[in-house]
This record gives sequence, C-alpha cells and structure tokens, in this order.
Amino acid sequence: MSNLGGISVIFDLDGTLVDSEPNYYEAGRQTLAEHGVPDFSWADHERYVGISTQETVADWRERYGLRASVEELFTVKNRRYLELARSSTRAYPEMRRFVERLAAEDVPMAVASGSSPEAIEAVLSGTGLDASLRTVVSADEVAHGKPAPDVFLEAARRLGADPAGCVVLEDAAPGAAAAHAAGMRCIAIPYVPTQADAPEFATAGLLLRGGQEEFTAQAAFDWLVRSGGVS
Repeated sequence: MSNLGGISVIFDLDGTLVDSEPNYYEAGRQTLAEHGVPDFSWADHERYVGISTQETVADWRERYGLRASVEELFTVKNRRYLELARSSTRAYPEMRRFVERLAAEDVPMAVASGSSPEAIEAVLSGTGLDASLRTVVSADEVAHGKPAPDVFLEAARRLGADPAGCVVLEDAAPGAAAAHAAGMRCIAIPYVPTQADAPEFATAGLLLRGGQEEFTAQAAFDWLVRSGGVS
C-alpha cells in the first residue's frame, strides 16, 4: 500500500516537467519574424509563460497588428514547435525521478497542459515520459484554459479522483491560480524567478522560489507524505 493513498498528482508540462520554453520561444520568434515582427525577445516571450498557444497567438494578433488570422498563426507556430519538440526537449532530471518514484508507488498521475494534444504527445514520447504519464488533458479539450480550473478538473475526472485529493505541480502563475480554483493543492516551481511573489503563487501549499534548481524528487515526495498522503 502506498504512503500516498488517496493522492493523485497532476503535472503541468511546459516549464514544469520539461524545459520546453526555449522551443516555444524559438517557434514564436520564427512565426512572428515571418509575419513582420523581427525583434520578439525572450522578455517578450516571458509574458506568455503558462498561457495556451491559442490565447498567445490571439494576443499577438492584437498587440502587433498582424493581418494573419488566429488560426493561421496557431497552425504555423504549432508546426514549428512540433519540429523542435520532437527532437530537442529536455526533461528536468529531478522531475523525471519524481515521476518514477510516484509510478513505483502506484500514485495516479496525469498531465494537464495548455499545449495542443499533438505537442503534448510529441514531448512525452520524445522524452520517454509517456511510459508513466498516460492520462493527458490539453486545454484544447476544455472550454477555458488556465487560469480557469477546467483542465485540472478534467484531469481529475479522467483519473477518477476527488479534486480535493489532487496535488498539482506548476511553474506559472495562471496554473497556480487554476489549481487553487479547482480546489487542489499546488507545488509551485516558478519558471521565471522574478514572478515568485505573484499573488497566485501565495495560494500554493509548497512554493519553491528558486524554481527547478530548488526542486528535488525526495523533498517533493516527503512533502506529499507530510501533507496528508497517508491513508
């Protein structure tokens, strides 16, 4: 019997399980350059961390006065991202260890991401994480992306889990807000350290201000046990 009886764990994907943001940035930079915006910077990209691709390109269209449709921008960015995701996505080593530890304990797990189903599949298969993470929900499959709770609630439904028994791992403020709105506990690992003081992160049960550099599989597992995982 697991020490984590009754707990299910739901992972955000980008910036939480894997360091995919450089690929998202590069896909976005290429897409915007193709549409007449040559100087899209990493700082510009950071405002979109944790927001779905659909919402990102819709904001681009308005912010940069682009003539292309949201659908066209989405298609181009997604295609470029998939090319990068399949070949060069890095899973965070301690996150991989955490997934493996939870799998060994038979803890139900899911991925809930703002990425498209195709992008999620490309990343999970490319990193081998699909061996343990078979329940996957994309924001494309629900009515509202993060910070709405829809994607996390759908993940809980597919796991057959009570939302109150779910713990979410998130790197972005909208995701932490979504977890709170879903009635779930959250381990927050800010991808952008300067955002650690965002009010959304204040609702997290465990906030690792140093981000991935501070995260360890053992400490996260111990926190789950201490915070009510014992059945």
